[in-house]
Amino acid sequence: MITAEQSSLQSEELDIIKRTRSEVMSRKELTGENLFLAWGYPTAIVLLLEFTALMFWNEDWCAWLWVGIPLIGGPLMTYFLNEDYERTHRRTLEQNVVLMMWVFIGFASCLGGTTMGFAGVFDKCYCMYQGLLIGLGCFMTGIILHFRPKTVCGIIASALSPVALFFQGDLWPWQLIIAAAIAVIALIIPGHLFRNYVKKQRNNRNGECI
Repeated sequence: MITAEQSSLQSEELDIIKRTRSEVMSRKELTGENLFLAWGYPTAIVLLLEFTALMFWNEDWCAWLWVGIPLIGGPLMTYFLNEDYERTHRRTLEQNVVLMMWVFIGFASCLGGTTMGFAGVFDKCYCMYQGLLIGLGCFMTGIILHFRPKTVCGIIASALSPVALFFQGDLWPWQLIIAAAIAVIALIIPGHLFRNYVKKQRNNRNGECI
């Protein structure tokens, strides 16, 4: 016969097992499925707007429209990071490494763009510089998170970046089209693939917990 005390102990043991399993699964849960899209769409849209403005007005201020990318992407990234943290209340080492890497890439992109703008060489090499940074970030993110589509897209984006150097002089605004294409390849396409992958994984985990 199972006494009430033994039944209570068994119930507590089951509760501990469930909580432990839930914690282990939450640690393994991938997050940040919206971060690539939070940067990808603003980057592509702003670059296309900058290209359009240069085609119509060709004024110096048009070349500074890229500043809108961090002004839009930064708040969106902060919102999605807070949303993820409220759900999981933790970040893994891999997630922190990826986050810090992209923060550094964003800082390097802004610093490089500002420096090249004041130095008068923005139209010569910034799009290639930005494309290489984004491609490298996408490649390393795929390696760290073991998500092959990001790795492949990062390689393609990095390989496409030097093409921008062929558009110099009066043709330099077309570098922005190359940069927008890189944003689509390295951020938007793998961003959607990663979001679907994370959602599918999360649904599977939720199904296992039921």
